[in-house]
Amino acid sequence: MASRGVVAAGHPLTAEAGATVLRDGGNAVDAAVAAVLASFSVESALTGFGAGGFMIVKGPGRAATLIDFFVAAPGLGGHELGDELKPVPVHFDPRTTQIFNVGAVSCAVPGTAAGLSLALERFGSAPISDLIGPAVKLARDGAPLNRQQAFVLRILEPIYTATPAAREIYAPEGHILGEGEVFRYPDLAVAIERFAAEGSHSIYGGDVAEAIEDFVCSRGGLLSVADLDSYEAIEREPVAAGFGGHELLSNPPPSAGGLLIAYSLALLEMMGGSGTLEIARAMAAANRARVAGFTESLEVEGFAAEFLDEAAVSRALSGDDLLGSTTHLAAMDSDGLCASVTCSNGTGSGMVVPGTGVHLNNMLGEEDLNPLGFHRARPGSRISSMMAPTLLLEGGEVVAGLGSAGSNRIRSAVLQTTVNLIARRMDPQAAVDAARIHLEGGVLQAEPGIDPAALDEIEAGGEVVRWGERNLFFGGVQVVARDPATGALAGGGDPRRGGAVAFA
Repeated sequence: MASRGVVAAGHPLTAEAGATVLRDGGNAVDAAVAAVLASFSVESALTGFGAGGFMIVKGPGRAATLIDFFVAAPGLGGHELGDELKPVPVHFDPRTTQIFNVGAVSCAVPGTAAGLSLALERFGSAPISDLIGPAVKLARDGAPLNRQQAFVLRILEPIYTATPAAREIYAPEGHILGEGEVFRYPDLAVAIERFAAEGSHSIYGGDVAEAIEDFVCSRGGLLSVADLDSYEAIEREPVAAGFGGHELLSNPPPSAGGLLIAYSLALLEMMGGSGTLEIARAMAAANRARVAGFTESLEVEGFAAEFLDEAAVSRALSGDDLLGSTTHLAAMDSDGLCASVTCSNGTGSGMVVPGTGVHLNNMLGEEDLNPLGFHRARPGSRISSMMAPTLLLEGGEVVAGLGSAGSNRIRSAVLQTTVNLIARRMDPQAAVDAARIHLEGGVLQAEPGIDPAALDEIEAGGEVVRWGERNLFFGGVQVVARDPATGALAGGGDPRRGGAVAFA
């Protein structure tokens, strides 16, 4: 039980930064912004000023708003590609490898500074100068790496030691930092202070923008001052779906993640069940729905309504049965205002721009975000994303805010946690802890704890990989919740990603 609010995040210090703001009288959006800024240090491999993301916000008596500050395709500066993407295999465990592409050519236009500024302008109650203290201290003084963040750096070591500037902060003693060693990023502390003083112009204009262009374009990339200067965060109406007497609100087109989660929930509602077999069928149908033309249609007005049309969803059930690095946090205050925000740097590009506090994303090299092929997006256009910050409503009030990290496992993690919260009536921590499955490429991945009989049935007609322990491969869900009748607050932090909950 808490009096002022609750924050769930991917690191204890991230959550505590947000809770501190709530204790000082800030609202949920203030807390979310403070927590995001703190995460730039303690979850630096996953987010930062070089990243992008989404925030969904709703309070009592107001419509929900989705702030889109995801990355955009560069190219407005007129530069030509001068290099190729550099593939790096990332081994989640000995059996599971995913290829990520990095280097200057992978860098898209970042959005976090613009998104945080817009969120505070529209929904904040405190000046930014009151929110940056924990973030600046963590960047300047440093904090020991916990087990989960050390694991992330270890599997991404080829990226984080690719340039002298990256090695200076991630391998200062000649080896990648390990658990218990202190990560410090003094340039980030300065960047956060400049952000508070100058706003998003501190990233999108002046000497920082020029340094980013010089660094990236001299190495064959496209990101320029013109791209940064033209970037804006966008407010969108969330996509909605009904499930179990609740309303789900999530990330709308041109991103795909929220739409596919809503589609999967509509399928489960029609099936009248939410066991392992039904969830696997819904995942398979959602995968089939991403046919040729899906990505292009995300830009078409009205596509979401057409995609979620009852007849279209029903037809999906007649198909054949079965037989990716991000960080999320959510904050809710005692008034019922909730902010759920997902940010991602991909795996990072390795392009740490000296003197700026900016490590740029590698979104142009993420295969799942570029289904039409690399460097096919129109300059200035938003890259589609699987990120899906989500709100669950009952009687028009927010009862939970959630989302996940995990590349293309985000939608399966959010889907299953939503089912756990609503259909299985689990408390937030139990809903997050529960074993998960993920279906992709005809292979069902399953954590320990999934019904063996259901897996046997699925395995009779397809491939099943049974994991021996929970793994960050299956996402990193963070949940905050509020009982509208009593005002009681609760939260759940994902142990797969070192998640934590802090109360104010």
